Amino acid sequence: MDINFEYYKIFYYVAKYRNMTKAATALGSNQPNVTRIMKLLESQLHCRLFVREARGISLTEEGERLYSHVEIAYRHLLNAQEELCRQDSRICGTVEIGATETALHLYLLDVLHDFKMEYPEIKIKIHNHSTYETIKYLAGGSLDFAVITTPFPVSSNMLCEKAFDFEEILAGGTQYQRLCDLPLELKELSGFPWIGLGRGSATYDLYRNFFIEQGIDMELDMEVATSDLMLPLIINNLGIGFVPEKLAKPLLKQKRLVQIPISCAPPRRSIQIVSDKGRGKSFAAETFYQYLKGRRGQRI
Repeated sequence: MDINFEYYKIFYYVAKYRNMTKAATALGSNQPNVTRIMKLLESQLHCRLFVREARGISLTEEGERLYSHVEIAYRHLLNAQEELCRQDSRICGTVEIGATETALHLYLLDVLHDFKMEYPEIKIKIHNHSTYETIKYLAGGSLDFAVITTPFPVSSNMLCEKAFDFEEILAGGTQYQRLCDLPLELKELSGFPWIGLGRGSATYDLYRNFFIEQGIDMELDMEVATSDLMLPLIINNLGIGFVPEKLAKPLLKQKRLVQIPISCAPPRRSIQIVSDKGRGKSFAAETFYQYLKGRRGQRI
């Protein structure tokens, strides 16, 4: 099938703006011409890509499927063009990475600060999803690489490199001070309200299995979507939960949190840099990737 690649560029803008007129303006064209080319594309692909609505257009199922591929391809082409046009200047380009909330706060924020000081021309887009979603987007080509916390399932074509290990502690608000005298069995804490990441997250599965190993069928009283939502709830005495030690330390010093000692060690976890073995990276992405690898094992 021999389709003019310009058609896909126009399709990208129409799908992006969900409006023929806005797409035409962005392309420096006019609405009738854009509409005509989209009809030609639909004809050559033998499917309908758009549905006209009162406030613009929406994509059909086929249109959404096509856009998921065109968006990735167009972004890669723009990055390559940007790098080639400015290859005689400082390293530049755009890096798209996926990061879980915990990896962002424990590792990436500090590394990003130092990296941007050294490579100010490189743009970085961070996509914050759950671990499972991040792996899916990485496999689909939407991300250059990912920085995520264990555990997570990956296929054999993914390369995983450990950044560093981290520990979690059981914490509660100041109303739980009475639990801090002696190490407790988890069974002794089953009657207290628990806070944690919700179903569908890798952390939920990890601690669900951990509780089962300890002979407890534990259900969370409060489920949150991201790890940064846990600490405010725990600080306000709404329950207890496992949180990264690094994030809890300043709050423990401020006496806004208390550490609840337990007789068993929580699961050890790590932050991993994950990439697709079979897909190359742009110069900017490879630069940031190698920078992260150089910081592996360092306590930030």
